[in-house]
Amino acid sequence: MIPIPGDLHARYNRDSAGRDWLASLPGLISEALDRWQLTVDLAPGAEPWNGHGALVVPVLQNGVPAALKIAFPHDEALVEGHALALWDGRGAVRLLASDDARCSMVLERLDASRWLQDAPLDEARDVWGAIMRELSIQPDDRPEWRAFDHIAATAERWSDELPAEWERLDRPFPRWLLEAALEVCQTRGVVGRRSGTDVLVHTDLHFMNILATTAAGRLSLRGDYLAIDPQPQIGEAEFAVAPILWNRIHDLSRTDPEAALRERCHDFSLAAGLDPEVARQWSVAREVQNALWYAAKPGHGGDLARSLWVASTLAGSTLDALPRAHELPEPGEAVQ
Repeated sequence: MIPIPGDLHARYNRDSAGRDWLASLPGLISEALDRWQLTVDLAPGAEPWNGHGALVVPVLQNGVPAALKIAFPHDEALVEGHALALWDGRGAVRLLASDDARCSMVLERLDASRWLQDAPLDEARDVWGAIMRELSIQPDDRPEWRAFDHIAATAERWSDELPAEWERLDRPFPRWLLEAALEVCQTRGVVGRRSGTDVLVHTDLHFMNILATTAAGRLSLRGDYLAIDPQPQIGEAEFAVAPILWNRIHDLSRTDPEAALRERCHDFSLAAGLDPEVARQWSVAREVQNALWYAAKPGHGGDLARSLWVASTLAGSTLDALPRAHELPEPGEAVQ
């Protein structure tokens, strides 16, 4: 029996759908091991890895290290395999086999102990930029492209949803910040619909979703890091910048963290061949949407403060009521 990590169990034990999925995991694992002729590669007493919404079991396939990933069925998990198939190991973890109906897949093994979160920011910038360039492929006639939502459609939906949610939550931040996000949704949404530069976008490309390759799995023409967990959409590549602004805030300059955040947006964008101003605009909209999501969730005051700090700083006027940048909690932590 493969143990279920405690945080994954706690997260999905809160409702009937999650409990049903947890109860199904032993059968899903056993079925996948048999179908793909996998052998569990866990040390005695060790737990498998997990992300927010998936269990990842280290396995061997014909003696070669791999990873079996089984995700809770949700929109992003249902299309993850399609994106990985299109990238085919270029900039992202290589997909070896998949079963869409069961949200399970076999992936090449990466080094889960080494991620871009721990790399110096100069190195992280260059690695992130190189990966973004590899991931930004343009649509072709392969059928997997039909699975993805368009970022312009997301922006159009936010134009309706954000004001309604802001009112429902009793206006949790100033109207000017909401209007800054809505202006981005309206302008970039139209541009995105008319753009001839649509690419496949990894919309969650933060530092912890970029893992080091293992020595055994490294190929000569691939980098030392690869992306995982893509949450893919089609549209402007600049939509991908926001997650690296929301994370590692404590690494910003203490002298002027606001200017340093805007500089990070600029520098990471250029490293990826992106337009820094378009990246700034999309990041404002994404962080306002994040802020409203967190405002609706009890216990996420720290994440709400982080999103509002990033959004308002990028919009040009950091909100006064927020903690200072280096007093903001880490992602998932509560405000002290």
